[in-house]
Amino acid sequence: MDRSAIILAGGVSSRLGQDKGLLTLAGKPLIKHVLDAVEDIVDEKLVVVSSKIQSERYSKVVREHARILVDSAKEHGPLVGALTGLEQTSGSYSLILPCDTPFVSKDVLTLLLELCINKSAAIPRWPNCYIEPLQAVYCAKPAMNAAREALSVGKFNMQAMVDKLRGIRYISTLVLEQLDPELKTFLNVNTAMDLKKAEGMLRKSGKR
Repeated sequence: MDRSAIILAGGVSSRLGQDKGLLTLAGKPLIKHVLDAVEDIVDEKLVVVSSKIQSERYSKVVREHARILVDSAKEHGPLVGALTGLEQTSGSYSLILPCDTPFVSKDVLTLLLELCINKSAAIPRWPNCYIEPLQAVYCAKPAMNAAREALSVGKFNMQAMVDKLRGIRYISTLVLEQLDPELKTFLNVNTAMDLKKAEGMLRKSGKR
């Protein structure tokens, strides 16, 4: 098994008042949009949540499509979720994705997987040097070690893990625009307004 997808679903949106990944868009939960995007490009799908209660909620939606994991540490956050997935993945390379990106591009993800070979990570980077560590591919073992090291010194963000990796390949979003002209792949649904925007984008594209 070479490729896996680790989808982080541990966060509960205070602005939306519920699990973001379970919000419905076009008749299916946001997390199913992400799972569908990785369906044919990975060998293993893991969904990481932060509690047994969340695990029960998500199992009703993704049980047949992915394995559900509960955070391995008392602390929560993207880095803890990433480590939980990296510790249990069988893949050599792991996509790490949020659960609330309904337009995540299969073409973009496929390119990142290809560009990560023989590298510690393949991470999108904007012209202003801002990076997208939560829509990136990591070589599982070095990333796991880097995450553990960051957490051991009290750092809980993805950047702390990235800072400890060597041999990263950064991919300009200008390149990714060739595959996803509007870069919709990076659209996160964090608010009710974001959800309405996503619905409008689907109507505009003729997909419902």
